Amino acid sequence: MFVVLFSFVFGGSVVVSGSSSSSGYREFLMAGIFAQTVTFATAGAGAGIADDMSKGVIDRFRALPMTRGAVLTGRTIADLVQTALTLVVLAIVGLLVGWRFHHGIAKALGAFALLLLLGYAFSWIGAVIGLSVRTPEAATSGGLIWLFPVTFVSNAFVDSSQMTPWLRHVADWNPFSATVQACRVLFGNLGVSTSRAWPMQHPVLASLLWSLVILLVFRFLAVRKYRSATA
Repeated sequence: MFVVLFSFVFGGSVVVSGSSSSSGYREFLMAGIFAQTVTFATAGAGAGIADDMSKGVIDRFRALPMTRGAVLTGRTIADLVQTALTLVVLAIVGLLVGWRFHHGIAKALGAFALLLLLGYAFSWIGAVIGLSVRTPEAATSGGLIWLFPVTFVSNAFVDSSQMTPWLRHVADWNPFSATVQACRVLFGNLGVSTSRAWPMQHPVLASLLWSLVILLVFRFLAVRKYRSATA
């Protein structure tokens, strides 16, 4: 729905730099939609863990002889598989509306790998949220409310150069923006930011670093929370 609506509703009024027509917005858009989708899976991860907590499933798992992070790792990997299947569907829809990748299959797969790494890292944020609240509904709300500014104060849907200076700096250093920029570079799509911010100049490396830092920090916090969380 996001692909179709953004492509044909906003695409008619947005002209991307380097394109002679508004149809270029469809190529510009897809990297942002891919990244938004993998990060929005955070809410589902949090809700699932909160549901397990409320039903006492986590308490039973904790009584079994297994490492503390095994349950959470299994849950986040399951969410990662689901996210990968969602990306396949999105890619097909993107191809149908005119999106293409231009730098070969290897770089395209590299872009999808960065997206999945970002999604996996964010799922650990969802795990922390799910272990910190009482109900799945609270986990869903808590998993979404902060994602909207993260995804929209970025280069996902508009070029950050069109923003006011202070907001542009926030967008350029947003971990989400680094992955979007990296995908546009690897896909060979229009709208690659010309910002001098380090993440925009080295998007692939920045995307890897941001995702790994988020993953390590929130995995540590989630496992620590798991040890003491109660239904």
